[in-house]
Amino acid sequence: MEANILEQIKPGAKIRVWERIKEGGKERQGRFEGIVIARKHGTEAGGTFTVRTVLQEVGVEKVFPLNSPNIAKIEIVSVSKKVRRSKLYFLRDLSSKKSREKLQLTA
Repeated sequence: MEANILEQIKPGAKIRVWERIKEGGKERQGRFEGIVIARKHGTEAGGTFTVRTVLQEVGVEKVFPLNSPNIAKIEIVSVSKKVRRSKLYFLRDLSSKKSREKLQLTA
């Protein structure tokens, strides 16, 4: 993965992750879009980032390894203006409208 993209994956950024999914004998790409709430272990081999979104009124979080071969590509949708925490776990308790207000998301 590009170093430029890895630098932009920060808590508060809204990203779109395209992952390879194997079903039966076929492979397809699935999209998961949400807000990065945590980034752990920097850029080392075991580094991960956690993405959270709300699907059908249920909060869903996925933890992606940075160096996973199952990630086809990552797109940065928007970046937060100002984030005061490195782990945004408090977003779990907020509505999506309140979390957008807190993060001041911009395109």
